[in-house]
Amino acid sequence: NALDSTLTSSVQRNNFGSAGIFGLGVGYKINNWFRVDATGEYRGNSQFFGTDRITYAGGAGTDTYNATKSEWVVMANAYVDLGTWWCITPFIGAGVGGARVAINGFTDQSIALNGGVGPAVAGLAYGDNFAKWNFAWAAHAGLAYKVTPNFTVELAYRYLDMGDGMTGDLRAFDGTNNINNPMTFKNITSHDLKLGVRWDLSSPEVYM
Repeated sequence: NALDSTLTSSVQRNNFGSAGIFGLGVGYKINNWFRVDATGEYRGNSQFFGTDRITYAGGAGTDTYNATKSEWVVMANAYVDLGTWWCITPFIGAGVGGARVAINGFTDQSIALNGGVGPAVAGLAYGDNFAKWNFAWAAHAGLAYKVTPNFTVELAYRYLDMGDGMTGDLRAFDGTNNINNPMTFKNITSHDLKLGVRWDLSSPEVYM
């Protein structure tokens, strides 16, 4: 379009806020150093705020974006325990699965300044709520402290890649809709710090 053909610069600042995570899992310890589990978690609403300032021949414009994001994540994970010292076991791991990414309440408030020629033009668009499933993967590292033979407390870091998020079609303030014009949030990732507990349901070994 005409704006793109005269574009001179664009400065973007886009960020999601932090949000709480709650998850459960069930696993199996294959031997003293290797274990697997399957987990499911809900990731609470995270607020999104973004700005985009565009300058072009004859003027400038700004867009201000707001939305909320939440996810359901299911993963299959494998871990390697690296040895135990003073009841503390460091571990690493990896996982694959799926993430249902929901983007809700998206708004785009725009203002175009025409270089002092004519009044500023303001606009407001809304994005329909939308959720989609993506492939997800994770890398884990952490420390586990065995409180009792059947109870362990775990502090872990996780890098999680959940794929892309997307709004529904954007609608103008008067409700008009340009078909198939969603806003896409590319490559949604998260650095998670998790505190969890593990219960070992196996029977203790009996020595005769």
